[in-house]
Amino acid sequence: MLDDKEEVKRALVTISIEKALLGIGKPTYDEVLSVLNTQYHCYLPDCYEHPEYLNEILRRLYGNAGKVITKSITTQLEEFNQHKPIKRFLEVICN
Repeated sequence: MLDDKEEVKRALVTISIEKALLGIGKPTYDEVLSVLNTQYHCYLPDCYEHPEYLNEILRRLYGNAGKVITKSITTQLEEFNQHKPIKRFLEVICN
């Protein structure tokens, strides 16, 4: 169970992922959510604890083009990367 501060960080990460995916297009958003659900049995907020899922999905579906999405997420979360969980999240999705 996450405490209130962790819930806020999780929400920030989730919103940043949503914004980045929707910035590319609704089909991209829907496809990533579908793979998260079918392959990992989880949802977008779960990427906060398991950024490797998002990293793997973006690489597999979009190859190098997935870096556009990770760059967008990184830019949105830049001011929060002093928080260890967010820093870890960003490190994992950018590898």
